[in-house]
Amino acid sequence: MSLHPVVERVTERIRERSRDSRRDYLERIEAARERSPARGRLSCGNLAHGFAASGDDKPMLRGRRGPNIGIVTAYNDMLSAHQPFRNYPELIRMAARNAGGSAQVAGGVPAMCDGVTQGRAGMELSLFSRDVIAMATAVSLSHEMFDAALLLGVCDKIVPGLLIGALSFGHLPVILVPAGPMPSGLPNKQKAQVRQAYAEGKASEDELLDAESASYHSPGTCTFYGTANSNQMMMEMMGLHMPGTAFVPPNTPLRDALTVASTEQACRITGLGDDYRPIGHTVDEKAIVNAMVGLAATGGSTNHAIHLVAIARAAGIRIDWNDLDELSRATPLLTRIYPNGSADVNHFAEAGGLPFVIRELLSGGLLHPDIRCVHGGDLHDQARQPVLDGTTLRWDTPPDTSGDSDVLRTLSQPFDAEGGLRKLEGNLGRAIVKVSAVAPELRSIEAPARIFESQDALLAAFKADELQGDFVAVVRGQGPRANGMPELHKLTPTLSALQSRGQRVALLTDGRMSGASGTVLAAIHLTPEAACGGGIAKLREGDRIRIDSEAGEVVALVDAGEWNAREVLMPDLASNRHGVGRELFGLMRTNAASAEDGGGALFVEG
Repeated sequence: MSLHPVVERVTERIRERSRDSRRDYLERIEAARERSPARGRLSCGNLAHGFAASGDDKPMLRGRRGPNIGIVTAYNDMLSAHQPFRNYPELIRMAARNAGGSAQVAGGVPAMCDGVTQGRAGMELSLFSRDVIAMATAVSLSHEMFDAALLLGVCDKIVPGLLIGALSFGHLPVILVPAGPMPSGLPNKQKAQVRQAYAEGKASEDELLDAESASYHSPGTCTFYGTANSNQMMMEMMGLHMPGTAFVPPNTPLRDALTVASTEQACRITGLGDDYRPIGHTVDEKAIVNAMVGLAATGGSTNHAIHLVAIARAAGIRIDWNDLDELSRATPLLTRIYPNGSADVNHFAEAGGLPFVIRELLSGGLLHPDIRCVHGGDLHDQARQPVLDGTTLRWDTPPDTSGDSDVLRTLSQPFDAEGGLRKLEGNLGRAIVKVSAVAPELRSIEAPARIFESQDALLAAFKADELQGDFVAVVRGQGPRANGMPELHKLTPTLSALQSRGQRVALLTDGRMSGASGTVLAAIHLTPEAACGGGIAKLREGDRIRIDSEAGEVVALVDAGEWNAREVLMPDLASNRHGVGRELFGLMRTNAASAEDGGGALFVEG
């Protein structure tokens, strides 16, 4: 199947835009490549420190023979998605020994849970934790003891951070190793109904906690299709997982077998052998385009409009929201997973899952098949389902038909002709909107602005019954330089309640919403942000605003002369500078890039 013309055009545009930066990156990879064990160039003192506590692996490490795999882990036992990683290092060490190599935990990275910090001051550290994780990954791998790496991570900022950090060691082969989703609990739609009832004062706190704990109830990833599960989708689309690894449940024989297989493969693809597959070659322009197409086809997280830009930048590749918008408009929506439907990721996997989606997109020329996947094949080989036959792991082709057409469909019968992510543009700047869960009749609005300087101010107005009629809720001063760009998902039940009453409402913000943002129209990631003097800082109470996701507009309907003459009202940020560690992140806030440039503070030009 030939490539879809839009995929071909966008890929070539990215390649041309990135020509110089990508060339420089690839030259650095080649200069760093090792053709003998990396630890071989360490001095005796360096090396002795490196294997002093390695027990049975000491002879191999001392002898400078065989590949040594560096494990970078995001394990902690508070975060349900990462709790299963506790026993991975021992399993990986055993598998590496059996494959003629060794493995060491190179380091740990923080893993914060947006579910715990949602609506709290700690959420202001969330986006910047991605950069901290990237730096911690680089520190972990900086010892030059390793010939390949396994990255143990799942959730929102963790996978992007691990990947950005590993890409600074682009000469190393790297495989991402997930833990899998928890079993399905209380359906996500029922949980959302209880949240909305609580926001309206119709459910008690005990009822809300019962619902939340029945939904989030055991080790594994949350089962809605937010940023964490979108991460797993992207790793498959980019060929950074062993095939079909994403949604296998934790603490099962199949999950353990896949972790062993990932370790064995990492030993095979080092520079010591003849199938060298460094991460800097796997993550190329084609892989990044595949990730964007996957986001569109599955209604994935809006957060990746930020994270993918940063990931690409780490590999010397430059993308922008025009690329994402154009690919999304050319890509049919093939899935309905909550919040874009009622099913969770376990139901999606049972219906055929990512192997089915990848095969369908390949058949329509919407994915690049010829990427250098970590498993040794191309993307056609990624479209396979792992099966444990006794103790033997094998991969089968996905079913010809969907196991549930309410959850997963073919390219010829999609849920929608276009994907779920779009770019908006106008005199207010540029923004992202996700429409896959928004009813078609609610995908545009023209209404007066209600201005809020924080999400708590909006919630207070709701509780005081001050939010009447149609309006666009403007929550500003929430960008990367203002306060770290927290998610404003706490607003979802309130705005959903207003919409269910028959009011036409929407959100406009320079902050983030959530990977699980749903049925209310939300123009988010607005750039320039208020703290940088963006158009959102010119808005006044009552200004009419048009948000039109079909036309791609986000506009303040104010006379041009008046608009140009208006004073910018800079947000008061004094209260965002201290508490829960925020005082330590001043350097990041001061140097943060715009949302469209990835929202981080890691990269400088020149």
